[in-house]
Amino acid sequence: MASHENLPIRRIIVSGYYGFRNSGDEAVLKSILNALRSEGEAQGVKIQPVVLSADPAWTTAMYGCEAVPRMSPSVLLRELRRCDGLISGGGSLLQDATGWKTIPYYTGVLAFAQMLGKPTFIYSQGVGPVNRGWLFAPIRRVMKRSRYVSVRDNESAALLGRMGVPAERIEVVPDPVMGLPLPEGTASAGNQPTSPLPVVGVSLRHWRKDGADLARAAEALAVLAKRRAVKLRFLPFHTPDDADASNIVMERLRAIGIGESTMELASPGDDPQQMLLEVSRCDMLFGMRLHALIYAANQRVPMLGLSYDPKIDQFLKRLAITAIGTTESLPAEQFADHAEALLDGPDAWRQRHGEAIDRLKRESQRPAQQIAALLRQMTRR
Repeated sequence: MASHENLPIRRIIVSGYYGFRNSGDEAVLKSILNALRSEGEAQGVKIQPVVLSADPAWTTAMYGCEAVPRMSPSVLLRELRRCDGLISGGGSLLQDATGWKTIPYYTGVLAFAQMLGKPTFIYSQGVGPVNRGWLFAPIRRVMKRSRYVSVRDNESAALLGRMGVPAERIEVVPDPVMGLPLPEGTASAGNQPTSPLPVVGVSLRHWRKDGADLARAAEALAVLAKRRAVKLRFLPFHTPDDADASNIVMERLRAIGIGESTMELASPGDDPQQMLLEVSRCDMLFGMRLHALIYAANQRVPMLGLSYDPKIDQFLKRLAITAIGTTESLPAEQFADHAEALLDGPDAWRQRHGEAIDRLKRESQRPAQQIAALLRQMTRR
C-alpha cells in the first residue's frame, strides 16, 4: 500500500445533525470520522470529510476537519461540485416525530447530490417513525439511488421495505458510536472504585409536557437512594435542555429525601469522548437518551433503559434487554430491585451481554469498510 502521504484523496461531504452540541449526535460524527480515517487508510484511500454543521467553526475546532454551514444552498452546491460523494448519517435523521421539515431537509441534501451525479452513502441511519405517508416517496427515491444503504436496526430496515426499498439493498449494522474509543491517554475505571459510593449515572431529558415522566424517575431514584447509599451522577447529553431536566429531578429528590446518598450534575463539556469517559466511570447507568445507553454498552457498564421512543427498545433488544419502564410507567420498587441487582452483580451482567456487545462493536465499522471499498474502486477507473 502507498504511504499515507501518497494515498489518493477523496472529499466526502458528511450530512447529519451536527454542530448542535448534542453529545449523542456529536459522538456519531466522531465515530464516523474515526472509522472513515482508519478504514480508508487500510484500503488505500485518504478520505477527506467536509461536515455540514450548524456551527462550522466549532465543528472544525472540535474535530480538526473542514466544516461548512448546513443551511446554505449556495455553499452546498459549491461543496458538492468539489466532492467525490456524500454520506448521510448516522442518527435518527429520517423521522417526523420532531416535525415534518426534518425529512425533506435530509432527503433534499441527498437528492441534490444525486442530481449532480455524486454517489451517496447512507451510514447507519435510524429510520422512523414516519407518520406522514407523503414522506415515503422522497425517502424511497433517495434510498434507491444511493450506492450503499445501512440502517442501525431491523425495524428501520423493515420500514424502508414497506416504503418500497428492496431488502437486498439494505444492510443492518450497529450505531457507529459502539466503535467510539475513550479519549487518547485515558482509561475507564474498570473495576477500580472512583468514588466511596457506587456511582449511578443518570441521563434524562424532557419529553412529557406535564413532567410526569421526570417525576416518576425521581421517585424511582429516591427509592434506590434510600435503600442504599449511592452517588447519583446526572449526565446532560444535550445542553442546556438535559441539564434543566436533571435539575428538576434533583430538586424533587431534595424534597423527597435520599438518605445517605449524594447527587451531582456532571459538566463534561462538548467533547463526546469525555462524556464516554464519564459513563465508563459509572457502576451502572439509568438512561433515557439513546446514546447514553450506547455509551454504557460501549464501556460494558450495566444499564437500565427508560423508553420514550421505539429506538430505545430497538437498541436494547439487540442486547437482549427490556426497558425498565417508559415515560408512561416506571414502578419505583421494581426499578430499585433491578438497580440493586446490577450494583451487586455487574460481572454477571457483563458475562450475560458481553458477546452481543463485542459483536456490535465489530460490526459498527462495517459502513466505513464498505464506503472505503467503493471509493477505492472509484480511484481505479
